[in-house]
Amino acid sequence: MLGFVLAVVAMALIFQYINGFHDTANSIATVVATKVLSPMQAVGLAAVTNLVGALWGTAVAKTIANGLLDTSVVQVTAPLLVCALAGATVWNLITWAVGLPSSSSHGLIGGLCGAAVASAHGNWAAILWSQPAHPWFKGSGLYWKVVLPMITSPIIGFIGAFLVLALLYAIIVAISRSAGPLARLARPRWVNAFFHKAQLASAGFMGFAHGSNDAQKTMGIIALALVSAANEGHLSGLPHWLDFMHPSAAALAHGDIDLWIKLSGALVMAAGTAAGGWRIIKTMGHKMVKLQPIDGFAAETAAATVITVASSLGLPVSTTHNISGAIMGVGTAKNPRAVKWGVVERIIWAWILTLPAAGGVAWMLVRVFEKIGWA
Repeated sequence: MLGFVLAVVAMALIFQYINGFHDTANSIATVVATKVLSPMQAVGLAAVTNLVGALWGTAVAKTIANGLLDTSVVQVTAPLLVCALAGATVWNLITWAVGLPSSSSHGLIGGLCGAAVASAHGNWAAILWSQPAHPWFKGSGLYWKVVLPMITSPIIGFIGAFLVLALLYAIIVAISRSAGPLARLARPRWVNAFFHKAQLASAGFMGFAHGSNDAQKTMGIIALALVSAANEGHLSGLPHWLDFMHPSAAALAHGDIDLWIKLSGALVMAAGTAAGGWRIIKTMGHKMVKLQPIDGFAAETAAATVITVASSLGLPVSTTHNISGAIMGVGTAKNPRAVKWGVVERIIWAWILTLPAAGGVAWMLVRVFEKIGWA
């Protein structure tokens, strides 16, 4: 069983690496598309800001570890988590291969739920569906923590980006109509120069937001695996130099995640971005709508705000969904006809299919593991 625990840690980091193909690439797509930063400069910015964001909090990690499965119905084991991660990873690779920005977050959650139902022999009560609370964001279960934010957060990102860009346009028009030398600040050259610099801040904010949410999901999986293994005595024979792998279940209940888990997740995700994120960046930054620095600033500011608020509430939202919605919002604010809605339709289908597709792969893998005696 120790081998499976180590496999969970390894696969979680592989998943985080592949997450770099998807979600971190999404977080820097706009700043690359507007030519404010070169791809490698954007990766460097993402690496630093992801790391800061990953160390910022642990509310999302706690949700992944404690808020989605009913442990009185299904025992969370290392083989279950291996299947969950494999389901998410397979779907991520499929969508990456065709350049679709699907959600790594929802792939992971789908894989976790599919593996849990399979391990519970088809008992859907293994999933915590809905445990409402007041206020609503303190509720637990798939509906409150995943489904509701999955629908509402990109809509809020769309509306927020639309309003931010509309406000910026209104300010520019007002300045252009003013008397005196101030009016020249509304000229396209001055506007582009200003937002060329401002987008550095919004891109950094976006990287921070992404790290504060996505990096925590892998943290939650690793912590869950280690706590389960420790409670079952599978870590008792480790050498002293591996004492750091003995987490406390009480600490996890309070959302405390070991520093080595945080650092490894953030660094591996940045490496994934550098290695293979450009397929997704092309779809996000070029195919949906042509972006200028002012558009990138509006989209990043709106999406990063939504993600940061969600992270503070422990909601595992999708960076992909939010930045996609925000880019659609700025495109609509500029000219609805400028948005390539055929590309948008493909992206939305990827969103819809991610949870069941990753869950289906994980479910099948659990069945295979049972046949060969691994589960």
